[in-house]
Amino acid sequence: MGEWTSEELSKIEVAEELTIASMRGDGTLRKPVTIWVVRLGDQLYVRSVNGLQGAWFRGTQARRLGQIRAGGVTKDVAFVSVDPADRVGNEIDAAYRAKYRRYPAGIVNTVLTPEARAATLELVPNGQ
Repeated sequence: MGEWTSEELSKIEVAEELTIASMRGDGTLRKPVTIWVVRLGDQLYVRSVNGLQGAWFRGTQARRLGQIRAGGVTKDVAFVSVDPADRVGNEIDAAYRAKYRRYPAGIVNTVLTPEARAATLELVPNGQ
């Protein structure tokens, strides 16, 4: 696995949204979906509002590979599950609250539910 460059992290961090496409079994990408993304240090995280049953999230579980686009950055990534009980879960919550604070709480809270927390993924550069 690769690492994010500081330039990539900065561009993605300030991007309002990210498009994510998981890889099918035949190696082609699924239709991209637009979601929110947050940064903690040198890591990027996403969550499924619909939890483990979200269509795009289920797609990430087959091969655990895909591609993201945000802030002018296009990157092949691996999807790494994050334990919702891990202390980083609270830090991710805080990052979502801070980044998207201009939205009504009812909208932001959709990524803070136990279901969304259970569907947290770290985006890890894959070989680029």
